[in-house]
Amino acid sequence: MTKKNDTVVFTLNNNTKMKMIEYYQDKLRPKTPPYAVFQAEEAGTVITLYTSNKVMFQGENAKEDALLWQEFNKGNDAISEIMNEDKEEGYKNKDDSDSITLPSDITSIGSDEVGTGDYFGPIVVTASYVKKEDIPYLESLGIRDSKKMLDEHILKIVPKIKDKVKHCTIILNNSDYNKVYSSDMNMNKIKAILHNKALYSLVKDNVDYDYIVIDEFASEKNYFGYLKDAKNVVRNVTFMTKAEDKVMSVAVSSIISRYVFIKEINKMGNELNILIPKGASSIVDDAGIMIVKKYGKEKLREIAKLNFSNTNRILNSKD
Repeated sequence: MTKKNDTVVFTLNNNTKMKMIEYYQDKLRPKTPPYAVFQAEEAGTVITLYTSNKVMFQGENAKEDALLWQEFNKGNDAISEIMNEDKEEGYKNKDDSDSITLPSDITSIGSDEVGTGDYFGPIVVTASYVKKEDIPYLESLGIRDSKKMLDEHILKIVPKIKDKVKHCTIILNNSDYNKVYSSDMNMNKIKAILHNKALYSLVKDNVDYDYIVIDEFASEKNYFGYLKDAKNVVRNVTFMTKAEDKVMSVAVSSIISRYVFIKEINKMGNELNILIPKGASSIVDDAGIMIVKKYGKEKLREIAKLNFSNTNRILNSKD
């Protein structure tokens, strides 16, 4: 049975509004609806922020995708309206992950991912083990969140740290992604499984660490709910928003994942003899149309995330 699309609407405070504008900058749709600040799309969910400070999430996973922003938005002016028959209350963690502060000089294992908002290219998850004595060297390289670094810089510095920092990278190509993605295996569940596998690969070696940190994409309850059938679940985890800006192991994982993603998408472009753009904008649609013309629509099943709305636009194009 086809899963019903949900719509979630709530009012933002100004702090959350600014965070949301920053977060969705690289996921914007080319056209903005009337009275909207922006409209963006991430993993099949359409997000529209209105000048009234109301935000609307639409899609099969709208409720789930809205939960983290609802948590950010704790305040008297946050009004949530879940407009479907099967209403679900937004999660309320006992800890506000946005306020968690850890010492800067810790030995930690941290994980982060890239590729979940990209139509082309794989999902890449990396977990890294960073000793506190290595932090000054890593800071000297200018390591920070990969979204704030140029690809050229990432390609230059990651080879300098890959052999120095113990890490595990897991790549989920889009052919396999399309086989597993369903209403029971959504994007957040896929991410949880991959993060857990990467973290366990380091923890099983009995390394000494102060914290394990995940850049939060779901509530702690939902995260472990996704892993209820998994083996070897790593449980002593600290969930933190914007962790790549606060914890060096997460920042390292972010840029290693980005490095691998860049290499993979460039390899794909070379094989297809087409420049493959990142993200999920109209430029991506144009590349998809070219690929379908040259290789047929079945090629998308191998190289693209078919649940993204890009697929319908590409296949229904009259060009």
